[in-house]
Amino acid sequence: MIGWLTTTIEAVSLVMAAWFLIQAFRGRAMMVPHLVGMAVLWLLTIGQAAVSAVMAAGGDGPEEGVTFIGYLATVVLLPPACAVWGFMERSRWGPAVIALACFIIPVLMVRLEQTWSPALA
Repeated sequence: MIGWLTTTIEAVSLVMAAWFLIQAFRGRAMMVPHLVGMAVLWLLTIGQAAVSAVMAAGGDGPEEGVTFIGYLATVVLLPPACAVWGFMERSRWGPAVIALACFIIPVLMVRLEQTWSPALA
C-alpha cells in the first residue's frame, strides 16, 4: 500500500463527510456535485486497490490476505453503494447516509494499513 494515497483517501473522505453533514443539517437532498465527489472518492479507492493488487502480486503482500481482501472490497464497494442509497433518499437523510459512509472509510483504511504491515500497528 502507498502511504500518501491512503492519507489522501482518508483526508478526502473526512472533508466529504463534513460537507455531507452540513448538507444534511441544512435539509438538502443529494445533488449532482455530491455524486461527482463520491465518484472522485471511489476512483481513489479503486486506485488504492489496483496498487495493492500489483504490490501483492509482486510478493510484497499482507500476511493476512483474506482479511485484507475483505477490507479492500468493502472500501471499494462502500462509496458507490452509499451514493446510490443517498441519491435514492430524496430527503435530508440521503446526505447523512453518505456522511456516515465517509466516516467509515478512514477507519477501514487504517485497518487496511494494519493488516498490510502488522509490525507497524
